[in-house]
Amino acid sequence: MLEKFFKLSENGTDAKTEILAGITTFMTMAYILAVNPSILSATGMDQGAVFTATALASLIGTLLMAVFANYPFALAPGMGLNAYFAYTVVLGMGYSWEFALTAVFVEGIVFIVLSLTNVREAIFNAIPQNLKAAVSVGIGLFIAFIGLQNAKIVIGGSTLLQLFSLENYNLVNGVEATFNDVGITVLLAIIGILITGILVIKDIKGNILWGILITWVLGIICQFAGLYVPNPELGFYNLLPDFSSGLSVPSLAPIFAKLEFGGILSLDFVVVVFAFLFVDMFDTIGTLIGVSSKANMLDKDGKLPRIKGALLADAVATTAGAVLGTSTTTTFVESASGVSEGGRTGLTAVTTAILFGLALFLSPIFLAIPSFATAPALVVVGFYMLTNVVNINFNDIAEALPCYICIVAMPFFYSISEGISMGVISYVVLNVVTGKVKEKKISILMYVLAVLFVLKYIFL
Repeated sequence: MLEKFFKLSENGTDAKTEILAGITTFMTMAYILAVNPSILSATGMDQGAVFTATALASLIGTLLMAVFANYPFALAPGMGLNAYFAYTVVLGMGYSWEFALTAVFVEGIVFIVLSLTNVREAIFNAIPQNLKAAVSVGIGLFIAFIGLQNAKIVIGGSTLLQLFSLENYNLVNGVEATFNDVGITVLLAIIGILITGILVIKDIKGNILWGILITWVLGIICQFAGLYVPNPELGFYNLLPDFSSGLSVPSLAPIFAKLEFGGILSLDFVVVVFAFLFVDMFDTIGTLIGVSSKANMLDKDGKLPRIKGALLADAVATTAGAVLGTSTTTTFVESASGVSEGGRTGLTAVTTAILFGLALFLSPIFLAIPSFATAPALVVVGFYMLTNVVNINFNDIAEALPCYICIVAMPFFYSISEGISMGVISYVVLNVVTGKVKEKKISILMYVLAVLFVLKYIFL
């Protein structure tokens, strides 16, 4: 049955590989179950309810990806989009979280229409092959950067960013760090990167997943030995699962279907919807390009087969997530970890979705996995995606320079969509000014995108 539905042999995979890949994807993105409720609760939303909404939105979106497209990509409420929801729309602009959820809901409806009318697919196919490879490389650097930050290996400092010092303990988020909280976890994360690297070199099946689990276990051992001391003020908690509240699922009632349509005709509402729409569209397209490129899923013309189904899954999941009570649901770049483990079909996504469902009942276990344990996975997956740089034609500067701009923009601007914006604008401008338009056969849509990106920076 699995073979018939997911076409495993046709995609060069098997059930065991797919399931292991799905587990790996879940382990690298399970942090969203803790982070998303924390961010959205700043708006006054019930934290337990947001946890349930996060798990359900992830489950629904990831299942839709399997059903609509048979791809190994997982979905969840997106990082960056949840921060925009909480800190800009609600806390910054002063709107209610109900208003913000309504904007997400409307954005999802617009996305569904765009997906069904092939607009998003056309955008994906219009991006040149070299730039697609650059997106994959940029995402690799971006997620490695996220991993280093999550582990506190890289922190803010007098030079904007700096390495955490084990001799002179740095301030982390304005709070003085010690060896027994930040220091030991930095060491554990570095050890975890080395362990994961060894497992990768030895070609151990499930190397990334084993790297996460081994690093977590080492942390638990350090806690028992007194080397690691939880410090909630810095975001370092008990590494052991807490079952004191049992296995009950927090109620959705405080946030379910709390949409507020009163102000949808205002200009502010349109601006908020467009911002959600813009960031989600290009984060999703960027992730699909980057991960599918690394997995060799693109055809000879650089197009992703069944992309309409993948984009529709993202759009429907966003709409459903808004009703459940969470910010924009989008395709997660951490899907790359499962792809790196050999995931090639929707069975990987189904496995990840099932684990999100189980997380509702076993949340103490999944939420106990610390960021320093998942950081090595992000760093190593970043390496895998970085190798796509060999597919960029560096002999043609008109192609290579925009790719370079795209690559560096993603980690430096902390945004996949900004990297794509910079890449598209520079690609069009450099080729037009140097008279290489006919040679490059730049599509009309690339010109349209470049103009829209420029207008975005001017007016938004």
